[in-house]
Amino acid sequence: MTFYQPAGNEVELFTAAAENGLPVLIKGPTGCGKTRFVRYMAEKLGRPVYTVACHDDLTASDLVGRHLIGPEGTYWQDGPLTRAVREGGICYLDEVVEARKDTTVVLHPLADDRRELPIERTGELLQAAPGFMLVVSYNPGYQSLLKGMKPSTRQRFVSMSFDYPEPALEQKIVQEESGCDEALAKQLVDLATSLRKLKDHDLEEAASTRLLIHTAYLVASGMPHIEACRAGMIEPLSDDAVTVNALMEVVYAVFGQSED
Repeated sequence: MTFYQPAGNEVELFTAAAENGLPVLIKGPTGCGKTRFVRYMAEKLGRPVYTVACHDDLTASDLVGRHLIGPEGTYWQDGPLTRAVREGGICYLDEVVEARKDTTVVLHPLADDRRELPIERTGELLQAAPGFMLVVSYNPGYQSLLKGMKPSTRQRFVSMSFDYPEPALEQKIVQEESGCDEALAKQLVDLATSLRKLKDHDLEEAASTRLLIHTAYLVASGMPHIEACRAGMIEPLSDDAVTVNALMEVVYAVFGQSED
């Protein structure tokens, strides 16, 4: 089963929402565990999960389905949202604010007490099967006037906020996921904590738990600590050479002795 370490009452809240057929909105920074949590809960509840990575070109047809041409003529193919509605699964829309507004409107009748999906091209009006659950997520740090979630959409959801775990918990997660030892996990978490303090000054996004795990994997594969930190954590944070060099000074401060 997918490993997930709860940071609060998110498991209980998600379970209660699922039992009552309520849609869920998860807010939190990149790499803090939103997608992993949804996958964990799908396994825990025994429901299939259909994940959609939202983007500017995502259309309603990408979610609902479309007619295709095959050897025997035209046929209809369900999209991930429709499959989840039919099967009673979870449809998870990652970074939902990246999708076009006219696309997310199709979610409205599924996110209220109607729990239905109209398919205009086939004339069907699907009633969501028991167990169907709509889950969306986004990073509030990326919101703007052009890419914010409309209040009429947001207020249909039960919402929960995620953040990076407390240091002791994050250390446990890094150890469990990467298999690294306690000392390395602690150093990586200490490094991330220092880098996150610089977020508002030099970086658009903070060092995520995901990047810590990637770095631990590189160290386990035999890379020197400093180079693993550069490739696994620092370079993904910025394209600016001056910023990268400044961040590497923090790495040297934490891992300088590890290269002896």
